[in-house]
Amino acid sequence: MSISGKVDPVVRPVAATDIAESLVEGLRDFQALPIYGLCFGALYAAGGITIMLCLTAFGMVYLVYPLAAGFALIGPFVAIGLYEVSRRRERGEPVSFGAIWSAIRSRSEIGWMAFVTLFVFVIWMYQVRLLIALLLGLHASFSSLQEFMTVVLTTNEGLLFLAIGNAVGAALSLILFSLTVVSFPLLLDREVDFVTAMVTSVRAVVTSPLPMIGWAAVIVILLIVSALPYFLGLVVTLPVLGHATWHLYRRLVVPVA
Repeated sequence: MSISGKVDPVVRPVAATDIAESLVEGLRDFQALPIYGLCFGALYAAGGITIMLCLTAFGMVYLVYPLAAGFALIGPFVAIGLYEVSRRRERGEPVSFGAIWSAIRSRSEIGWMAFVTLFVFVIWMYQVRLLIALLLGLHASFSSLQEFMTVVLTTNEGLLFLAIGNAVGAALSLILFSLTVVSFPLLLDREVDFVTAMVTSVRAVVTSPLPMIGWAAVIVILLIVSALPYFLGLVVTLPVLGHATWHLYRRLVVPVA
């Protein structure tokens, strides 16, 4: 039984073919209702561009790379509107921005999941700054991203920073992925508490570890590559991945009879 007193959602295993088929179904949703995907993707990209411009203005352009790497952490939260689009299309219900917003607002537990997601993202950015201070100097500052990358790739301290930073980032990404891959879709689909949603999400990953870790790798690689051209690739990548996540959720969690 869950904290709310309801029966826990039933999780079933998936295979690599389910991942591929979910991607195909996600692409179909995007093609069927492109305006919503493009709007949410543009919002995500605009957020990345805004943060990048702020870092540049404050002379912290060297944080652009870790920002691009960590930006994938908040993807599940930003894509929540896309899950609702896929849910409504699946049920044959009308889709509109008002309906999407109303559905999200009606699920108060989503706010707690959003807090968890943003909290991990803040931890990621702080640990990057801490590693820079410990390994590259307490008052380390770089005038350009090129200067930062030169130091990182050509010095022992920089290579150590890169190795530790990527290892910590991978660990945080895996933890947050395990907590959120099913949580947001489940909170939209059913009346459950956010703790039950996180537990169900972790169970889904544990039940099918290799396919789910593969899915996590696909998400991270696509989002990072899409973020390289000034985050503009996210306009298309995010909606496809968002819709695909909904369809994968349908394969992972047994529907209520």
